[in-house]
Amino acid sequence: MQGTIYILTNPSMDGYIKIGKTKQSIDLRMKNLYSTGVPFPFSCYYACEVEDMDLVEKRLHEAFEDMRVNPKREFFEISPDKVYKVLSLLAIKEVIPIEDNFEDNIEEKAIEKAVEKRARFNFTMAKIPIGSELSFSKDETIKAKVISNNKVLYDGEEMSLTASAQKLLFNKFGYKPQAIAGTLFWMFEGESLSDRRIRLENEELS
Repeated sequence: MQGTIYILTNPSMDGYIKIGKTKQSIDLRMKNLYSTGVPFPFSCYYACEVEDMDLVEKRLHEAFEDMRVNPKREFFEISPDKVYKVLSLLAIKEVIPIEDNFEDNIEEKAIEKAVEKRARFNFTMAKIPIGSELSFSKDETIKAKVISNNKVLYDGEEMSLTASAQKLLFNKFGYKPQAIAGTLFWMFEGESLSDRRIRLENEELS
């Protein structure tokens, strides 16, 4: 059965993604999930139509089974970019959210502040020198330059990782504003900043 496969992230679930399927619009699916008691709305990292959504979902869940946190849930401890690179090969067409996933401006500002606080990311902790070049996961020809411990230069403007990712998703890819973490979308040396932070933290603990 043709339908949509999605990769969702949530600021309250740092390091985890949801891989699922739906016959609904992706906007409605995210709204329904937001009503299940999570503190922040889900954001769509990537979604696409496929020929057989049941089979594709099953194969993705099998492929990433070692990263699944609960066999009865669709959550995986893996970078969304790694799943995206597989799923995009099976896409008939990309599905883009067309609605804001914030109820109002007050909620939007509150969630953006919470996302930035939870990210706790700076370039020193990630061992990325000032002056380094970052690439954007959805189009690696898009670059940003690290200009301070927590800011990049993108399109001639000094911005945070999240603000620059938001701008790109809206202007270039047509996404409406979402509660995203910029570290999921920006990459250094072929690795998302989120993955790099987690890897370095684990290396320090081992």
